Amino acid sequence: MKSQENINYNRIADAINYLRLNFRSQPNLDEVAEKVHLSPFHFQRMFTEWAGISPKKFLQYLSVEYAKGLLKEKQATLFDASYETGLSGTGRLHDLFINIEGMTPAEYKNGAQALNINYSFTESIFGTILAASTTKGICYLAFADEADKAFADLNARYPAATYTQKTDVFQQDALLIFQKDWSKLPAIKLHLKGTNFQLKVWETLLKIPFGGLQTYGAMAQKINSPNASRAVGTAIGDNPVAFLIPCHRVIRSTGELGGYHWGLTRKTAIIGWEAAQLHKDDV
Repeated sequence: MKSQENINYNRIADAINYLRLNFRSQPNLDEVAEKVHLSPFHFQRMFTEWAGISPKKFLQYLSVEYAKGLLKEKQATLFDASYETGLSGTGRLHDLFINIEGMTPAEYKNGAQALNINYSFTESIFGTILAASTTKGICYLAFADEADKAFADLNARYPAATYTQKTDVFQQDALLIFQKDWSKLPAIKLHLKGTNFQLKVWETLLKIPFGGLQTYGAMAQKINSPNASRAVGTAIGDNPVAFLIPCHRVIRSTGELGGYHWGLTRKTAIIGWEAAQLHKDDV
């Protein structure tokens, strides 16, 4: 006999499959809830608990991903992409791209062509760092053990941007984190591109105090998605700004460090260094 948890999981799996197959008709909450034999209220709550996002937001992600393929691979017009995705018009497509991708559909189609990015390589106590910034703030910060690969990763995020090898004030302020007391640092501006879920996870990472640690499960709890630890882990792994957004402070519930994009040895060193900085005045 199936447990209630298995029944709930199967309902959510059925709902996800239904949305994937029918997103072009833009089904509403009532329609999907009926398919899995739940009231709209209970379906909304259950889906959010299991998937980490609301059914509406999941539908939006499906729609944007499909539209991205039309715009980039088939070079569809904005009107055709809107129509083929099942949206009411180009205005709706524009709003979805701004909210989810952080850019307009036209900017996405052109590969962020209008973006000007300054970048520089700098030595830190944890190795070479590639820092990149736009006119709005830091858009990328990565440990660059291999300079060519690090720049290729940056370019893959903004494939048609214009790049200038130059250190600017955003980068200078950001790199002071390795040299000064954090409480005395100037405000560091970030210019991030991500889904609403990713941005929520990254914002929560920023609230982990210097020298502190948090588990993936606790992170999921803090964003009110207790069953979304795996999705939270994926969003943490997609963090484009090393150290400033402290994904190194998240560990497994067992006490193991877990993964780190820039290597477990470096993660261990950073955690140890922060702990030492926090207690350096202790006698």
